[in-house]
Amino acid sequence: MTRRRFAIVLAGAAVAPLSALPVASAANPSKTPPVAGPRPASVSVAKKTIEVRSTSLGKILVDSQGRTLYLFKKDTRGKSACSGQCAKFWPPLRVSGRPTAGSSISAAKVGTIRRSDGTRQLTYNGHPLYTFLQDSTPGQTHGQGLTAFGAAWFVLSPAGSQIVRK
Repeated sequence: MTRRRFAIVLAGAAVAPLSALPVASAANPSKTPPVAGPRPASVSVAKKTIEVRSTSLGKILVDSQGRTLYLFKKDTRGKSACSGQCAKFWPPLRVSGRPTAGSSISAAKVGTIRRSDGTRQLTYNGHPLYTFLQDSTPGQTHGQGLTAFGAAWFVLSPAGSQIVRK
C-alpha cells in the first residue's frame, strides 16, 4: 500500500474524531497526519540520548528508544512553531537535565530550547526535535516529507540536516 493511500485510509477511518481538529494543511489535506492509538502528548525523561540508526532513508537520528526524530520547517532557530494540536501529532522531545549524544553524534550539536510552556526541548544542530504519533515502532519514518501544520517535516541526518528522500 502506498504512503498516500495508507494516509487516506487511516484518515478516512478517523473522520469523526478529526472533524473537530484543525490539523489539515489547507493546501494539501491528503497529507494530514493520521490518528493512532494512545501515546503521550510529549516524550519527557530526565536524560535523553540522541543516536543514529540505519533505515531505508540512510542514517538518521533517533531517540534513546529508537524512535525517529524530525525537524519542522516552520521552526526558526531556537524557537518551536509546533504547539497545541501540532504537538499532539508531533510530540516535542522534551528533556530535563543534561542530554547526551550517542557515539555517532556530534555532542557540540546537541542543545535545548525553552518552549512557550516553560519546558525544555532537545535540539540538534539548532533544530527542535520531534517524534511522530504514527511511528509506532522504532525505525519507522511515516512522517518523512509530510506537510502538516503549515510546513513540511523531515528526518535528520547525523550531520544535522534534513533528509529529503521518501
